[in-house]
Order: sequence, then C-alpha cells, then structure tokens
Amino acid sequence: MTVPEPVAAAARSMADRALSWLHANRALGALPPGTTEELADPDSVYKPLGETTLAASLLLRDGVAGPGQLAAAQSLMDFTWDQFRQGDMLYERQLRHTLMTDPLEVYAPFVRCGYRHADLDRLLAHRARLRSVDGVELLPNRRLAAANAARVVGLDREPGGQPDWDALARATWLGARPEPWAINWITAYAMTHTVFHLTDWGRLPHGLPPDLTAYVRTWLPVWIDIWCEVQQWDLVVELLIVGASLDEPYCRPEDWETVAALQHEDGLVPRDGDPVDDDPQERFTDHQHTVVVTAVAGSVALARAAGR
Repeated sequence: MTVPEPVAAAARSMADRALSWLHANRALGALPPGTTEELADPDSVYKPLGETTLAASLLLRDGVAGPGQLAAAQSLMDFTWDQFRQGDMLYERQLRHTLMTDPLEVYAPFVRCGYRHADLDRLLAHRARLRSVDGVELLPNRRLAAANAARVVGLDREPGGQPDWDALARATWLGARPEPWAINWITAYAMTHTVFHLTDWGRLPHGLPPDLTAYVRTWLPVWIDIWCEVQQWDLVVELLIVGASLDEPYCRPEDWETVAALQHEDGLVPRDGDPVDDDPQERFTDHQHTVVVTAVAGSVALARAAGR
C-alpha cells in the first residue's frame, strides 16, 4: 500500500506552511530572560521549545522538504539550541535532577541532527547504568518515550542498554488491544505516542508489533472520524501521523484534505473548533503544538511516499 497522490500533495502543503509559521513565530516561543534549569513551569515554554525542535529535526531527517524549507528547519534547530545554551541548560537540569527524563528527551532531536554536548553525553551514559533510573515508575507510554530518546542518542549501545521493546509495548494501553470504543481523549494521546516511540516517528514502521498494527489499522478510521466530528484537530493530526507510521501507511485522502483545508494561509492549524484569538502570543500559545504535529505529519507522510 502506498501513500495516495492526493495525500502527498496535502502533506507537502501542510508541512511547508506549518514550518514557515513555526519559523516566522519562533521568537514568541523564546525562554524568558534569566531562565535557568530550575523551571517553575516546564510546560509553559520549555516543553514547546522541545516540540519545535522535534518537528525541525524530523523534517531534516526525512529530507523531503525543499531547499528553502530545509534551511528554515536548520535555522529553527540553531534557534532552539541557542535557547538551551548550546546544551548547557539540559546538562545542568539533568545533573540536578537525575531521575527526570525530559533533558534526555529534549536532547535526542538535537543528536538526530548532529548537535552534541560532551558533558551531557557522559552524564547520560553514567545515568543509564543507574538502577535507580531503571526503577523510576513511569506511565508505560512515557517509559517508551525515554527508551526511544535513549535509542536516538545512542545509549542503547551501552552495556545492558538495549530495552525489551515488546515488553514495553505490551505494558501500554495499546498493547492490551482493549475495547476500542472505551478510548477517551487522554488515552488516545497515549496510544498515538506509543506508536510514535515504537516506530521512532515513522523511521521504523515495523517497530509496532504486527498484532498491534492490525488493531490500529482496524480502528484508526473510526477514531479519526470521531475526533473530526468533535473538531479536536490536534488529536486528529496526531492520528494522521500514526497512520503514516504503520508498516503499510494508512492515509485516507479525505482526512488529509480536511486538515489541509483548515490550515490558515500563514500556516497556523487550529487546535480545535473554538475561535482563534487575534493576539499573536495567544495564537502561538494555543496552537503551536498543532502546527508542530502538522509539520511532522506532512514530513512523515512524504517520506513514506518517497519510499524512505
């Protein structure tokens, strides 16, 4: 099964305009002056910066954007790397908070694109050997996030660093193949991220076990229809990434064309069916994540269409 041409066309438009919006509005996502590794609210700016980095890194990894868009993605990577003080902030945060996984997760997209911080590399290698880190109680999809970040950084090549991917998959909601009608909003997000991390955002489509792939393929059309009906566009776009990440991509043209039609001329994609605020900062804060996942969805789908 290949990615249909209408999907590839929609994906190209969606990814290009989403990246342009992220690049044009990057200053709205800058860390406040004086920000240190002791973050009062990591979700306010720090986490969105990491998400922007992820989107730019996947566009560069997949290499399916045009030269201008690839240059914009590289510029975004440089911007966020500077925001994190060329990795010093991530190093200091990991040094002071051994059990936190977010420094590793934020660092991984940089490593994907060739950015390294020698002290952080040594610290993460040391941290990977600690029993206390293995013993941290994380939600199963969060444990997968940390495992995939470690894989990207290269920590899976450390002694004893190769995780049991099947066991990690089976511990998740998706791994149980539960009644599909019992899914709710937060569980759906957990399910999408289970797929993202097992496949490394579409790079390893066979990383999702065959029985889980069959389950997702059966119910994904229903879930997309449901969240389209209630206009939860952020989740719909994440479900599009899931479909593009399967061993045989599931990409229904009408789903992609629906999201492409929602996208504003400047590249913004609304989070939901509520009105979009006119204030630039509010627009960025409310819809940045949806634009990020739109850029990712387009890049992954185009990479699969190109046979990568």
